[in-house]
Amino acid sequence: MDTNLLKEMKENFLKREQLLSSYACFSKQAIRIKEEEQKTEFRPPFYHDTDRIIHAPSYTRYLNKTQVFSFFKNDHLSKRIIHVQLVSKIARTIGRSLGLNEDLIEAIALGHDIGHTPIGHVGEAILDEISRRELGEIFSHNVQGVRVYKDLENNQLGCNLTVQVLDGILCHNGEILSNIYHPENKTKESFLEQYENCYKSEKVLKQLRPMTLEGCVVRLSDIIGYIGRDIEDAIRVNVIKREELPKNIQKTLGTTNREIVNTLIQDIIKNSLGKPYLKMSSQVFEALLELKKFNYQNIYKNANTKEQLSFYKEKMNMLYYQYLDDIKEKNKNSRIYQFYLKNVSVKYLEKTDPKRIVLDFIAGMTDQFFLESAPSTNS
Repeated sequence: MDTNLLKEMKENFLKREQLLSSYACFSKQAIRIKEEEQKTEFRPPFYHDTDRIIHAPSYTRYLNKTQVFSFFKNDHLSKRIIHVQLVSKIARTIGRSLGLNEDLIEAIALGHDIGHTPIGHVGEAILDEISRRELGEIFSHNVQGVRVYKDLENNQLGCNLTVQVLDGILCHNGEILSNIYHPENKTKESFLEQYENCYKSEKVLKQLRPMTLEGCVVRLSDIIGYIGRDIEDAIRVNVIKREELPKNIQKTLGTTNREIVNTLIQDIIKNSLGKPYLKMSSQVFEALLELKKFNYQNIYKNANTKEQLSFYKEKMNMLYYQYLDDIKEKNKNSRIYQFYLKNVSVKYLEKTDPKRIVLDFIAGMTDQFFLESAPSTNS
C-alpha cells in the first residue's frame, strides 16, 4: 500500500480521539501481549481488536447460546448474541456522552461473554463444580473468555488482543454491583498475574476492577443490558407479570426494559460527567439492587425446574468423563476428536491437561450441540 495513503488513513481513524476526555484510554496507550509488526496496519489497535473478536469462530457460536431461558419455544427470547450487542450499544452511548474511547468499549462489549458455557449460568455452575473437583481450579466465564481469545482461538495461537480489551473481558462481571467504579492501574505483567490468580482465588475474582474507564462502562452496561430484558423475557414465557414489579422499582426505574435502560443510562451520565470514575445516584443504585434481588428470586430461580437442573448436571458430568476416556483411549470417532481435537495444535495437545481440554471443549459448546452430544442415561 502507498505509504502516504496509509499514513492518511491512520490519521483519519485517529482524528476522533482528539475530542476524547483526558480520562479516556487512547490508542497510543494500547498494549498487546505480543508485539506485532504494524507497517501496513491502518486500523487503531482497539478497532482492530473488534475485527479479531467478531471474525473468531467462538463469536459465531454466540448465536446459539441462550441467556436465561434455554429451551422455551419462543423466537423472541434473548440469545447471547443479542445481549452482547445490547451491551455494546448501551456502553457506547454512555462512553460517547462521557468522551471515552468507543473503539475500546465496543471490543470489550462484543467479546465480554465469549467464555459462557451452554445452558448459561447453570452450565457455568456445573462446569465450576467439575473444575474444582477435577483440577482444583475455579471455572468462571469471564476468566474462560480471556483464555479463549488469549490462548485457544487461531489454532491455539490466540488473537493477541490488547491487554485493555482482555482486562475488560476479565473484569466485566455485572453480577457484582457497586455504586462507584474507579479504574485500577495495571501493567501487562500485573494483568497476567491477576488472570492466573483467578483460577485459584475467589477473593481475587470478586475484587476484580477494570484498568480503564471504558472497561468500567462495559461492566455497568452488562447489568443494564440484561436486567430489564430478562423481565421482558420472563413476561413472554409467563414466569412473572409486569404488575408484580415492586412499586419502588416501577417509580424509580420504570416498568419496561426501555424505561429501565433509559433511566440507568441517564443517571450514570449525569453523575459521572467530567469525573475519573463512574457513579450512580444513591436512589437509582438502591433501586437497581432491589431489582436485581427481585429478578433472582422471581426469574432466575424459576427459569429451570429441579428435573431440568438434575438433567443438565447429569449429562454434563457424563460428557466430561466420556470425553476424558475418549482422549485416554484415542477414540477418533468421539465428538471431541471430530469437532475439536483434529483442529488443535500439537503443542496444545502435549502441554494441556486432558481435563482442561475437555473443559475447554464443553465450555465452547452451544446449547443445542450440548444436548445432541449428551449421552442417553440408558446407554
